[in-house]
Amino acid sequence: MKPKKNPKKDLNKKSSLFFVFGLLLVLGLAFIALEWKSYEPKSIYEVSMNVAPSEIEEEPIEKFKVEQPKIKQVLPPEIKVEDNDVEIEETEILSTEADTETEILEVDDIEVDEPEEEVHVNWITIEEVPIFPGCENAKDKRACFNEMMQKHIQKNFRYPELAQEMGIQGRVSTQFEIKSDGSIGTIQKRGPHKVLEEEAIRILSKLPKMTPGQQRGTPVKVSFSIPINFVLQ
Repeated sequence: MKPKKNPKKDLNKKSSLFFVFGLLLVLGLAFIALEWKSYEPKSIYEVSMNVAPSEIEEEPIEKFKVEQPKIKQVLPPEIKVEDNDVEIEETEILSTEADTETEILEVDDIEVDEPEEEVHVNWITIEEVPIFPGCENAKDKRACFNEMMQKHIQKNFRYPELAQEMGIQGRVSTQFEIKSDGSIGTIQKRGPHKVLEEEAIRILSKLPKMTPGQQRGTPVKVSFSIPINFVLQ
């Protein structure tokens, strides 16, 4: 039996070449499809405004007239010339330099005024204690002074709200001066917290003016110490 295929014709001999050509063709078409660009036709009107340029009405431009500011003319003050007929007394300046006619003073003739230093006496050693208003006729003025001080503290005492919220309590040691004119001088304080110290200063600053204490018949400055207790109930 004679075979149908020609053994000299090999169909698979150029199949790889055809495969490469087909692959290149497919890749070229894919590249052209990806890189293909299309453009919209140019419009003669603005799309965002949705009107043609011919339909846009131009608004008239208003012109404003700018007026120049009026400058107020300020005239110089009128200078009045008066006749100078007033006689001026000239002050004679004496020379401080010494000359042959200068009088020489002796050392004994020169008096030097020394400023008097204010005497500061303690409350315990003072001869006559300061008198608190209302204690003028009291027999024991020291006891009356202490009693009036306690009444003054109770009357003006006010527990600070911040100290109450924070639970701060304790004793504030204070010392103040009663000056030689009866007014309250420097107030010193020491306590557990600044809030309590400020309240103690406020109480003592409300003290009235007193009759000053005396030492050997002369008004002197007297220091007085008193503690102020802050206790939460």
